[in-house]
Amino acid sequence: MNAKTDWSGIGRTVAAIRPAKGYRFELLRPADISHVALALRKWFPEIAVGSASCYLNEEFFRSEVYFPNTPDKDVLVALIRKDRELAGLLSVERDRDTMSLYARLGVIAPAHRGLRLSHAFPRLAEAIGRTAGMGMVYCMATLKVPHVQRVLEALEWQLIGIAPGYDREMVAPGVVKRVFEAIYAKVLIADTELLRPCARNLTSKTRTFFRLLFSSRLLQRT
Repeated sequence: MNAKTDWSGIGRTVAAIRPAKGYRFELLRPADISHVALALRKWFPEIAVGSASCYLNEEFFRSEVYFPNTPDKDVLVALIRKDRELAGLLSVERDRDTMSLYARLGVIAPAHRGLRLSHAFPRLAEAIGRTAGMGMVYCMATLKVPHVQRVLEALEWQLIGIAPGYDREMVAPGVVKRVFEAIYAKVLIADTELLRPCARNLTSKTRTFFRLLFSSRLLQRT
């Protein structure tokens, strides 16, 4: 596996993925920060709480997000534009120790929904992961609607579990609850690079669950 874990060449990778005819991906620039934070607040007011709430804070972008020709950071933000109009964004975060990539937030502007633009998010996350030398990419999918689940499954991301109470969401004005979210992943390396678990080291429940999720050939017998 590629041992590189930096963002070199990432601008070309982002630009190479096309969300739809007339739309493009590009890396966030410092001059975009205020506009993006304000747009997210209008498009997606329910993220005022929970793990994505930091994206409403301009200081988060300045301190945590990578920009070309600046000190390296682990959060990357790619914008979708139609001409100069902001149509959405995808943000990912890498873990350099585990060499994995978290597809953290994907949002489409209301005026651009219904065009299947979000179908490009998993493809872009995979491309970013491969360029940066990551071994796998994963994300959390809401269970409030099936759209994200369908997109991920169509692109062969695998459901690997459901996290109860993982995050908080504003489910109605002033009403915040912890929510269930599905965990999806895509392995970016060959099976031969995976250490297969030994069946005898798994409890009965774990073996059953493993076989439900993965091929039995990934279990060692001895």
